[in-house]
Amino acid sequence: MHGGPMQIHRNQLPSLGASTTDTELVQRATGGEAAAFEAIMRRHNRLLFRTARSIVRSDPEAADILQEAYLRAWRGIASFRAEAKLSTWLVRIVVNEALGRLRSRDANVNPLDVAVESTDAETQAMWHEDPDNGPDRMVMRAQMRRLIEAHIDVLPDAFRSVFLLRAVEELSVEEVSEVLGIPEATVRTRFFRARSLMREGLSRDIDMATCDAFSFDGERCDRIVAAVLTRLPAS
Repeated sequence: MHGGPMQIHRNQLPSLGASTTDTELVQRATGGEAAAFEAIMRRHNRLLFRTARSIVRSDPEAADILQEAYLRAWRGIASFRAEAKLSTWLVRIVVNEALGRLRSRDANVNPLDVAVESTDAETQAMWHEDPDNGPDRMVMRAQMRRLIEAHIDVLPDAFRSVFLLRAVEELSVEEVSEVLGIPEATVRTRFFRARSLMREGLSRDIDMATCDAFSFDGERCDRIVAAVLTRLPAS
């Protein structure tokens, strides 16, 4: 391994693809191949962005942390040992960078203590407000309401009326039976089935939304990769 700062080589060796292993990418990046390091970034970008984002809770700061972490990884990639997973090694670098950012903030000022001790009327009012009435919660409830309404709309006709009357209007089984002219047993069966369908549909939506949380789309990925590459030392 060379002792001085590693220089990148813009000339690409044999082509890289999805089948190229992390070990091979590391070997080629250690030799100064920019394309190999770019492949490493693109392969692990989403994981590392989400890791940084989970710590600092800010998209712009997470992106900045990611760039700095990649530069650290580039400078230290020769020290990577193949017995560890590359993703694990990179995550540790990102976590250390993110935690370092948090520690670098003014450690002598505790925002919570300042807020609690403040006599400012607006600050004090904030502590006595119902968090469920906050604008973020209100927006979230509105979005959830629209999602639930959409799933109610696609219930089969026979189930939709029963679900609406029982779950939304909170009529009793006896009352639903009377207004719809169907046996109470049928009300119970249809309501149980409607709830199951609603639960399945909402669960799918939540699973899909969870996978898309803190999305790292192509444009953002390209932007970070390009920013890091421009900061690598050219040979």
